[in-house]
Amino acid sequence: MNDLLKEIKEKFPEIEVYIHQPRRLYLKISKEKIKEVAYFLHKEKGMRLSTMTGIDTRDGIEILYHFSYDPTGTYYTVKIIIPRDNPQVDTISDITKASEWIEREIWELLGVEFVGHKNLKPLLTSEDWPRDKFPLRRDYEEL
Repeated sequence: MNDLLKEIKEKFPEIEVYIHQPRRLYLKISKEKIKEVAYFLHKEKGMRLSTMTGIDTRDGIEILYHFSYDPTGTYYTVKIIIPRDNPQVDTISDITKASEWIEREIWELLGVEFVGHKNLKPLLTSEDWPRDKFPLRRDYEEL
C-alpha cells in the first residue's frame, strides 16, 4: 500500500478500498462524505478531477469521481451509490470547477440533483425535452 493510500485510510477509516491495478484504486464511501473526501484529495493532496461518471445500476445510481495524482500517474476513483428514489448528493463544484459541467450532464441524463450547484441547466437535450425523463436511467422508456 502506498503512503498516500495509507494517509487516506487513516483520515477516512470507513473507506472501502479496491486496488484494481497498482495505479488504479477505487475508494467507496457514503454520499455524505463526498465533499470531505473531494476536498482532501483536491485541495490538500493536489489531485486533479479528471472526470466523473454516472451509471444507473441495480444497486442505485453510481457516481464515480476520477481523481488523478499526476506525479505518479495514479487514479483514485471515489465511488458513491445514491438511491434512485431520492437521487441527491452534494455538489463538489465549490471545491473543483472541473465538476461543474459534468454534474450538469449527470443531472440532465440521470436525474441526480447536485445540491448546492449554482447552475443546473441542460447542456445536451433540447429545450422542449421533458425534465422528468432521464435518457440514461434503466427505467427510461422512449417517448
